[in-house]
Amino acid sequence: MELKRRSTLVYGLLFGVWVLVVVWQIEEYRHVQEAAKNDLRNRAMDIGNDLSADMRGFSFRGRQVLQRQLEPVLKERVDAETNALVNSDGLIYIALLNAAGEPFVAAGDTNRMPGGILSEGEYWSQDSVTFVNPIEGASVNPEGATNPMVVLPSPPPDFTNGLRGGFQRRESPPDVANSPNTADLTNSNPSDTNIVADTSTNTQPPPQNRPRGGRGRPPWLRQMSDDDYRAFIARRELHGLVLTMSTENFQTVCIRDLWLRFIIVFFAGISAVGVGLSWRNTTKTSELQIRLIRASELNSHLKEMNLAAAGLAHETRNPLNIIRGMAQMLSKEAGAPTEIRDKARAIVDETDKVTVQLNEFINYSRPREVRRTRLALNSAIGEVMRALSHDIDEKKIKLETRGDLISIEADEQLLRQVLFNLLLNSIQAVAGEGEIQVVTGRQNASEAFLEIRDNGPGVTPERRKEIFKPYFTTHQKGTGLGLAVVQQIVLAHGWEIECLPNDPKGAVFRITHLKLVA
Repeated sequence: MELKRRSTLVYGLLFGVWVLVVVWQIEEYRHVQEAAKNDLRNRAMDIGNDLSADMRGFSFRGRQVLQRQLEPVLKERVDAETNALVNSDGLIYIALLNAAGEPFVAAGDTNRMPGGILSEGEYWSQDSVTFVNPIEGASVNPEGATNPMVVLPSPPPDFTNGLRGGFQRRESPPDVANSPNTADLTNSNPSDTNIVADTSTNTQPPPQNRPRGGRGRPPWLRQMSDDDYRAFIARRELHGLVLTMSTENFQTVCIRDLWLRFIIVFFAGISAVGVGLSWRNTTKTSELQIRLIRASELNSHLKEMNLAAAGLAHETRNPLNIIRGMAQMLSKEAGAPTEIRDKARAIVDETDKVTVQLNEFINYSRPREVRRTRLALNSAIGEVMRALSHDIDEKKIKLETRGDLISIEADEQLLRQVLFNLLLNSIQAVAGEGEIQVVTGRQNASEAFLEIRDNGPGVTPERRKEIFKPYFTTHQKGTGLGLAVVQQIVLAHGWEIECLPNDPKGAVFRITHLKLVA
């Protein structure tokens, strides 16, 4: 019982260690996954910083940049990322957002354009990730915007582009209100626009009393009213940057690391199972050693008892033989009265009983020296059954043998004595026309078992261990040493015997750990 409890503790400890390894690998995988995500975030941040630097280089009047200057930059950025080295994270789509979260300048795969994104953050899909970041301190939400940069449409053809030195008007001024570019501005179609944010200057809306065509406006926008101009600028203020990047490399890193963690967990499980099997073998070896030690101690004790039993037998047998001989003479005396002859025969019978008990005691106290040989178990069972055929036929008992034909390693004489005592015990237990079964089989690859079953009254649970004690018997004519001798021989071989219930009634005597021989 103690070994079983200890084995359960060891198996539980091994399982707990394996679970800890699994948890550890899951946490490591999460760290690798998070590191791969941070790489994508840092790459997106670098792209945004580079784009902000480009826009600062293009800006004039501190916070204005032309749309025609941004579009080639965005397209070049997407093309450079798409044609990058194999397994690198490519930029699929880039766009600039206004305060309403609408893209007005974009490049790349427009099918990847996210819809309904109004706030900063990151949005993961199956094969891509979209980052919505502010530019130069501006926020995607208009409530938190500070100093956003304004993306202006390109000037009409009749204006020369002097972003740093001002604009020079041609001799014939164009009709700005009817200009195609002006119409595009008042329309502010999101598909023709881009978004950029910059905090280099403070954005204060034009005063309400600023006259039309006042200072601070590009010359080609001075024909617009103040209200239209303010609404137009609000739609062209750059508040955020959208970057959609491929997650192919991210997924490759995660899958590779996941396989690595799986292999570690698998081998950890194999190691735990191996240690468990080693512990199991060690436990079996320990149990076998304990049985051998118990058998050795029992033999040592029996050797001491044998010396006393031999002296007792020598001192007792001679007087018993003398008494038996004199009683036989009286029983055969012709002139002796009938009563005397009957009493003499009773003395002979009682003397025989004492002699039998004395012989059983000497047999029990004799040390068992096991001489192991190869023995056909079914053949030995058949010989013992023939020796008990008279008792079997007398009670009309149905005796059946079944199971595998196996050979074991045992002492032939001692094994026959075990079979004889067990079968005789079952014959005495069953009533007339009872049933007895002898079953043999393989317990595992190297061990076998033997069972003798009967349908007698059985043995109560509290007596199933006591019946193997000396002088314990449930039969009136029994000596109480038959099953004790059986247990002694079984332990001397390193086997085990136990008494079990036989459903629906009866008893089963089961012997296990018989060593198989090929």
